[in-house]
Amino acid sequence: MAEGKRKSSVHVRKASPLDAAGIVKVLEAVASERVHSAIDKVWNVEQEARYLESLSPREAFHVAVDEVQGIVGFQSLDLWSAQLSSMSHVGQIGTFLLPQWRGRGIGRQLWTSTLSFARQSSYRKLAIQVRASNTAAQSFYRGLGFKECGRLRRQVIIDGMEDDEVLMEYFL
Repeated sequence: MAEGKRKSSVHVRKASPLDAAGIVKVLEAVASERVHSAIDKVWNVEQEARYLESLSPREAFHVAVDEVQGIVGFQSLDLWSAQLSSMSHVGQIGTFLLPQWRGRGIGRQLWTSTLSFARQSSYRKLAIQVRASNTAAQSFYRGLGFKECGRLRRQVIIDGMEDDEVLMEYFL
């Protein structure tokens, strides 16, 4: 394997509010790229900690932690709709990695933890919205078994540029 593509030795664990600073660091890096996510403004550490505290027992963030760099990525699992019991079987995920940590298998490590948690939490379906221009993420999710199921046209506008969001789903 090429030097920059070696498999990582990070470990994955469930996040806590104490991880807010590391999660914000990852989000700031991804959002600053302006192309991989619909997130264009990141919450501050205090807001992120409050959000992590507010998660229901069926929601979780899993963090990928390097012993030197700290948190280098995370994957979120939220209820699709906290208000509608008719959709309580559906979760929404998101995956975020620092640019220099991509392509090392960390996304798959995070997925293993998230998928296990989702099964234990009685989800039947997981969904993701991926920017249409983010073909690498679409490929990643297809590799996990997600299938494209729709498209939201001109859903994202960042820096005056419109982008679609591709809807993908995974049945457990």
